[in-house]
Amino acid sequence: MQCMWYELASGESYFRQGDLGRALKKFLAVEKHYADITEDQFDFHSYCLRKMTLRAYVDMLRFQDRLHSHAYFHKAAAGAIRCYLKLYDSPLNSPAEVEDNTSKATQKKKMKKQRKAERAKKEAEEKIEGSSASGTSKSGKRHIKPVDPDPYGEKLLKTDDPLSEATKYLKLLQKNSSDSLETHLLSFEVNIRKQKILLAFQAVKQLLRLDADNPDSHCCLIKFFHKVSSMPAPVSDAEKLVWSVLEAERPSISQLQEKTLSEANKIFLGDHEDSLMHRAAVAEMLYTLDPTKKLEAVKIIEDSSNKVVPTNGVLGLVMEWKLKDCIAVHKLLDNVLIDTDAALRWKVRCAEYFPYSIYFEGSRSSAVNNSLNNLDTETPLNGGANGPDIIHSGNAFTSNGKLEAFKNLKI
Repeated sequence: MQCMWYELASGESYFRQGDLGRALKKFLAVEKHYADITEDQFDFHSYCLRKMTLRAYVDMLRFQDRLHSHAYFHKAAAGAIRCYLKLYDSPLNSPAEVEDNTSKATQKKKMKKQRKAERAKKEAEEKIEGSSASGTSKSGKRHIKPVDPDPYGEKLLKTDDPLSEATKYLKLLQKNSSDSLETHLLSFEVNIRKQKILLAFQAVKQLLRLDADNPDSHCCLIKFFHKVSSMPAPVSDAEKLVWSVLEAERPSISQLQEKTLSEANKIFLGDHEDSLMHRAAVAEMLYTLDPTKKLEAVKIIEDSSNKVVPTNGVLGLVMEWKLKDCIAVHKLLDNVLIDTDAALRWKVRCAEYFPYSIYFEGSRSSAVNNSLNNLDTETPLNGGANGPDIIHSGNAFTSNGKLEAFKNLKI
């Protein structure tokens, strides 16, 4: 049974959790479904010619032409490429991971014990199923469930060249989803890491052609020319040729005509000052161009205002900001700008906008409610060991998750 929407959702969930092995396994499982569909067409060739169902045969050929342009394949290929990019940026045996593994040795032992217990449970269930009468077919042969040799995707992570694996799926996206902004965004990320300057520049031009006002397009444009400006002077004939192409093409980009990268970044902010994601893109590029302006970059983000947007639906008035965008901005403050205080302030601010958000630990989220339940179970009904006198600060919780002060509470 091919349930691709579930595999995609599961892969995206594993990717958010940082479990690249399982995420890759889910994304590549969807890709395998499309490979199976391609192989099944060969059986259909002989069938259509034998039964003279030529109309169905032509429809099948046209379907195969647009098979890899399906939305599910696009999501699976894009997810796999992102996994390989993250694997390239953070290899398994990097020093940071070795240090992290030593600090989490106890956690690994627990995980190993859990895996052993799960495997033992599965083996016991398979033995029970094999011994039952329902496990035999009419011919008397038992149906043996195939065992997955790599349930956690550990073998998929041991690839020697993650970028070459990503390129394999990128070519399919470029061939079948050339009008997608995400395709050229991934092309830029892959080729800039492979030092393929002209291919990365081609991706930038495609991004500007599709949507020049998109914040991702702006980031790729600034990143590209900032990297080119930091490269050493060309020495070989090939490098000189690449340099001459870039010098000839730069004046054709309207965003950079007679402007420096900082000026282009400031103009982009003025054109899109009311958008949160555009302000975040400008702040990130400002920090990339000049790391000493981190405080100014943080201020650009914090000066954003969440406006009310009228809708025609039953919801009435809603806020403009989206949860996924606010999460992306929080990760930008915490991981890229590396400002924990600003990230904390942003988290508190977004917790008010999204009270049901687990990520921001909103007042009505399940994370807060679970912590309250744990406090209720851990706190004795008749007070602590020091007696019945209970003194609470103003940070007490009510059942609906709101922070209120228990005033005039006497026990």
